Amino acid sequence: MLNPTENGARYELHSPTAMPKAGGFLWNRKMMIQVTCRGYATAQFMQPEPAKYSYAPNLEAKTFMQPEQAYYAHHPGRFFYVKDEETGEIFSAPYEPVRGELDRFVFSVGQADLRWTVERLGIRVELTLGLPVEDVAELWLLAVTNLSGRPRRISVYPYFTVGYMSWMNQSAEYRADLGGIVASCVTPYQKLQDYFKNRLFKDKTYLLCENPPDAWEANQLAFEGEGGLHAPSSLDAERLAGGDARYETPVAALQYRLALAPDGTSVQRFLFGPAYDDAEIAAMRARYLSAEGFAAAARAQEAYQLEGAGCVEIETPDKELDNFVNHWLARQVYYHGDVNRLSTDPQTRNYLQDNMGMAFVKPAVARAAFLHALTQQEASGAMPDGILLFEGAELKYINQIPHTDHCVWLPVCLRAYLDETGDETILSEQVTAHDGTRTAFERISMAMDWLLHKRDGRGLSYIEQGDWCDPMNMVGYKGRGVSGWLTVAAAYALQIWADVCAARGEERLSAHFRAGASAMNEAANTHLWDGAWFGRGITDDGVKFGVAADIEGRIYLNPQSWAILGGAASEAQRALMLAQVDAQLDTPYGVQMFAPPYSKMREDVGRVTQKHPGSAENGAVYNHASVFYIYSLYTVGETERAFDALRKMIPGPDANDYLQRGQLPVFIPNYYRGAYKEYPRTAGRSSQLFNTGTISWVYRSVIEGLCGLKGDARGLTVAPQMPQGWPGMKITRRFRGATFHVKVTRGSGNGMQVVCDGEVLPSGRIEGIEAGRSYLVEVLVP
Repeated sequence: MLNPTENGARYELHSPTAMPKAGGFLWNRKMMIQVTCRGYATAQFMQPEPAKYSYAPNLEAKTFMQPEQAYYAHHPGRFFYVKDEETGEIFSAPYEPVRGELDRFVFSVGQADLRWTVERLGIRVELTLGLPVEDVAELWLLAVTNLSGRPRRISVYPYFTVGYMSWMNQSAEYRADLGGIVASCVTPYQKLQDYFKNRLFKDKTYLLCENPPDAWEANQLAFEGEGGLHAPSSLDAERLAGGDARYETPVAALQYRLALAPDGTSVQRFLFGPAYDDAEIAAMRARYLSAEGFAAAARAQEAYQLEGAGCVEIETPDKELDNFVNHWLARQVYYHGDVNRLSTDPQTRNYLQDNMGMAFVKPAVARAAFLHALTQQEASGAMPDGILLFEGAELKYINQIPHTDHCVWLPVCLRAYLDETGDETILSEQVTAHDGTRTAFERISMAMDWLLHKRDGRGLSYIEQGDWCDPMNMVGYKGRGVSGWLTVAAAYALQIWADVCAARGEERLSAHFRAGASAMNEAANTHLWDGAWFGRGITDDGVKFGVAADIEGRIYLNPQSWAILGGAASEAQRALMLAQVDAQLDTPYGVQMFAPPYSKMREDVGRVTQKHPGSAENGAVYNHASVFYIYSLYTVGETERAFDALRKMIPGPDANDYLQRGQLPVFIPNYYRGAYKEYPRTAGRSSQLFNTGTISWVYRSVIEGLCGLKGDARGLTVAPQMPQGWPGMKITRRFRGATFHVKVTRGSGNGMQVVCDGEVLPSGRIEGIEAGRSYLVEVLVP
């Protein structure tokens, strides 16, 4: 059903029905596309806000859909019908929408392209999707081969959804002068001022073909007729009717009538994307729509992917883990940090955490991002809910809702950059914001003071309408509710910053922030320790929640994880907490965010309780929360628990696990369904959403925890945390221009032994690192 190829650099799926939502994603600097194995696609590009060029086929389907729901009946597709002209039989590739039985099916996910091979009726259809690096366009290669051993007459119909574009103005027609179907619309607007913004939008969608088609259809209803997408009426005719769309839903459908000799192959290339005007369409055709244009784009995309190759490779007894870490993990980190999730106002917490990951992949990008974020600090020291990435961008959606956690992420994420690069100069950079110019060090110190200030009389952190958990919007909207998680998380951030202050000789500030952290931990213990775990918070009306007395939402993961990180939990408390996490939150698919999930609205907690039990933040295996737990476990040497939770984040390798999750092991999603005890049938299903703050923390946990190769100002500490069942592992780690080849072996004895280039290192530390040098490190672990 599923196997890795090219040493794990690709994954092949051999059934379109076993994991129907499984897919892969591609991106470049201006767009992204996610396509399922069956041919459903979702794509967006920047102009400069996120926009689409292929919409849901009808108005009803334009309502917002959750990722789990977004790949079925009305979602945009890239389909290729094939008709035997002699018998009238049809099938479709990749699988939708005919859904007929296939003789062979292969969906191959790579880092720079997606490929399909489909065989039916003695015909092989091979599809390849790639992207350029700088332009918004899909590059589709279609190869049709006659396998039947006799001459064949067939028709092939590329069908690309354009969909419902606008209630103001939409149309489509075949343009022989441009070589394809061009659909046009006017982006709807109500406010007069929006006209002046919208007039520069790319309101055309084109499907260009390298070779002229024999026929075409630009009207969706005319193409489908009474047969629908499953058996379009227009395919009954010898040729498509050559229709247009005039304030009707457009489609881009072409027909090629092919006479294929035995073993003969027909190759076609297509370009699908948005454009501003005819001139841009013509330019895109000239740039890409040829064999050399496709080849050049593929080479550029492969080079672009290599820029995000990351800094670590591993060789372990778990080959599927190796494949994921070596080929896919850094790729997902790179996507997040290089294009900022294709957002113009990423949430501050996401922006900082995504760039924490970039500290290991492209440190210069991370450095610039941290400084850019600080330019938007408020005079009070607070950080905004979102970071504006260009002039004219606006805070939208969730970024208009006040959250109180954003300052926490400054030292937490910057610490990774400082440890990885040793670049202390970033702290002396002058940063101009609303209140004038200050150094980055001064600005982060202001943010830490803001965290100390935003507390109630008990010393607990206010939550307002949310902290890290966006939909926890009703705990503190009256101005009194507090967050247990934020209290212990702020203590952790303050401790990190106190260490930075001490390293700079700022002893007064260091003592100030360390005292603040101690006070917050004490407050958490006084008011939120519930006997075996920390509570999640206290509502506006003084009700503690996330405690043993609760029937639903009894125990939350985040307060336990960050109490470990920040030291609020003693060793005795930690033992109690871990036992409860094991008993109440652990599942075969990872650790749930909380349990039991809420079954109905709880008005003093918020809309998180309205989500379906086990989905999203309502008790799912929400990987972002789970990875905080993993990272915290590695910091206290809980190796077995940490690795168990980490390994569960990656689908497989058991076939039943793949089927239950329904996802290929080429990315980590934002969540898997939880409610394992309440709804075991759906537990473990992937959300299929690859935008997640999880991924940077996973990379950090692999590097600093599992591999135990953590940097600091002076060098590299070597302390692998290898699971007990492994006899050994090998690691290649790039760090500050040097390469470390590390061989870890299980041995006898009580202590870890580290040897670097023949020299025993009692401290396990390598200092005086020389860029360009290769180091051979041997580690014996008990």
